[in-house]
Amino acid sequence: MLSGGPLDVLTGDYLAELTMLILGRDRLKSPELGYAKTFLRQLERSLALALERGVRIVANAGGLNPAGLADAIRALAAAAGIPVSVAHVEGDDLMPFAEGALTANAYLGGAGITACLRAGADVVVTGRVTDAALVSGPAAWWFDWAPDDHDRLAGAVVAGHVLECGTQSTGGNYSFFTAHDVRRPGFPLAEIAEDGSSVITKHPGTGGVVSVGTVTAQLLYETQGPRYLGPDVTARLDTVRLAQAGADRVSITGVVGEAPPPTLKVGVTRIGGWRNEVVFVLTGLDVEEKAALVQAQLADALSQVATADWTLARTDHEDARTEETASALLRLVVRDPSPDRVGRALTSEAVELALASYPGFHVTSPPGPAQPYGVFTSSTVPSATVPHVAVLPDGTRHPVPSPPVPSDPVPSDPVPTHASDPVPPEPTRPLDQAPAGPAPEEPTVRVPLGRLAGARSGDKGGDANIGVWVESDEAWEWLHATLTVEELQALLPETAGLPVTRHPLPNLRALNFTIAGILGAGVASAHRFDPQAKALGEWLRARHVDVPARLLPTHLPLTPEGTAP
Repeated sequence: MLSGGPLDVLTGDYLAELTMLILGRDRLKSPELGYAKTFLRQLERSLALALERGVRIVANAGGLNPAGLADAIRALAAAAGIPVSVAHVEGDDLMPFAEGALTANAYLGGAGITACLRAGADVVVTGRVTDAALVSGPAAWWFDWAPDDHDRLAGAVVAGHVLECGTQSTGGNYSFFTAHDVRRPGFPLAEIAEDGSSVITKHPGTGGVVSVGTVTAQLLYETQGPRYLGPDVTARLDTVRLAQAGADRVSITGVVGEAPPPTLKVGVTRIGGWRNEVVFVLTGLDVEEKAALVQAQLADALSQVATADWTLARTDHEDARTEETASALLRLVVRDPSPDRVGRALTSEAVELALASYPGFHVTSPPGPAQPYGVFTSSTVPSATVPHVAVLPDGTRHPVPSPPVPSDPVPSDPVPTHASDPVPPEPTRPLDQAPAGPAPEEPTVRVPLGRLAGARSGDKGGDANIGVWVESDEAWEWLHATLTVEELQALLPETAGLPVTRHPLPNLRALNFTIAGILGAGVASAHRFDPQAKALGEWLRARHVDVPARLLPTHLPLTPEGTAP
């Protein structure tokens, strides 16, 4: 990014929910730890070049110890003879917070970053801020925006959301990846204008692609309702308009901002207990019966364990040409407050069945010790109670006031559990009307949904979201009318019985679904085979649905049965 072309501010997002748990365990070992050490290694290679080119660096790598990271940067720069001005943002750490909490961090906004840059900092490191604040904070500094410049701030927040996962907006993890060369996608950048609009692009000569589709996919990632709540502003995702503005250039315009809520989100991690797992390989015939046998043989050993989950993955094929493709996987995951009950004694008992169980008995790896697992939860606290502080390069501590709370606070989007769409209050500018459904009785073809629609999914604590979008108005009419909550739950039976919310985003030709509780206690608990729901959208795309023939690409071949591969 530093050598590929012009750049004013280089940002870096280091703090996934799982990372906070890891940093919390680091801090237990030593109070001097708690920040992302990889950031220092990157600075060793890039700090001099950044200063030479006049590029400011803003990153949340401070984690649980932004002051410690700022000191480490100064020491690194002094050893290399590089004159650098370093500032940091703190106040997000709310420990001690609640009984059993390992970490508790409020999601701060970008105002502290803005203050540090205004004071002349070359490098700004923070603790837990929102991912988008790494972009909106520098934008507010550059253009000298006021806290109530809601539309401008909202535009920068949307640009920040597009950038926060790096190459996910330039072709990485993209549903239609076969249409582009995405072997080495370049990192995205945002050209932000004074009015808050932006163009997403990448440096010339870098790989990947920036298209309306890749940007749409990232806009739908890990979001919930039309209101994207943040500590500085509430961005209305249902007002976002995208347009291809040239090769590898996508414009973002029309973003409406509203006042932020009066509370801040707090992410809390805990050590949830101890876990272990064994994966049995079942080869050839009678897979179901083999699985039932080993489960029965271990029933007594598992009777004292708090939870024991069995999952049979039918990865086997009939009349397979290789042993691996003739095999299924039976996964046992155990969890308990005590490491002894799920330790080597238990896994060894499983392996000791090797000569007394199903034919072909073997496991994928030897038994191991119990491992701690984490739990992520979130709550809120009043914004005014969090001591948001910018520590300037000269050591001055600059308190950052909370944004004024409006007399009529912005409500949260409702969370219904039925198929109808929520009806949030009208935005300050009109939106496209919801489309009508397709004409009845038209010819259809049964194909995977992904032949027509893209998807992007991810996690928010124990919840998951799936954003689904299409590329034409005609396809949007069909998608809006067809992919209801009931249809989603029929296509993804693992979501049945869980609260599911559907939010239409007409400007993006997209639907966004939030599935509450599907990830249990969050990624650190490894509740599911796909603990961060990264592939949930791709599973949905692989399910077969009846699609109007007129919507399908004309090059898509049909089988004699009238279906498409």
